[in-house]
Amino acid sequence: MDRDRFQTVFAKETGAVAAPTAGLHFSKELLKRLEIKGVDFAELTLHVGLGTFRSIDVEDLSKHKMDAEYFRITQDAVDVVNKSKDSGHKVCAVGTTTMRAIESAVSAEGLLKPAEGWTNKFIYPPYDFSIANAMISNFHLPKSSLLIMICAFGGYDLVMEAYQEAKKEKYNFFSYGDAMLIL
Repeated sequence: MDRDRFQTVFAKETGAVAAPTAGLHFSKELLKRLEIKGVDFAELTLHVGLGTFRSIDVEDLSKHKMDAEYFRITQDAVDVVNKSKDSGHKVCAVGTTTMRAIESAVSAEGLLKPAEGWTNKFIYPPYDFSIANAMISNFHLPKSSLLIMICAFGGYDLVMEAYQEAKKEKYNFFSYGDAMLIL
């Protein structure tokens, strides 16, 4: 199988064991259309690990241990994101792994800062998000850290309502499934 077949348009380096799947919904044409409409993009490096997809097997969420994933956020990305935050524009994280990375690189002032390394940050309710105020995410499986993060971001009741509608309408779930925009 051609390993590039499942790469996103954002992929620049090898290192991940799974695609950052929210990015699979973007094509070069869609990115160009967004750019024409004035959307700015900030790229970061993510090496998604298999631990992202592990089920939660503890009752007390504070006891769950995430596997670490590598990320790198450059000064160029920081400048784009913080300029958007400072001017009151939306900052949209494309995917839960992106959200985990940017929330692992928050300055004391609540802004994004350059960072490189490994994060095992587990985001669950209640959580006060610092960087993004919008997120695109796939519909993830129950008992996953990904679904728990989405509930922390969008609110449990609203996310569960969206999931019930998605099941009713036979949406595709998990890595290569349908996506939602959470504002």
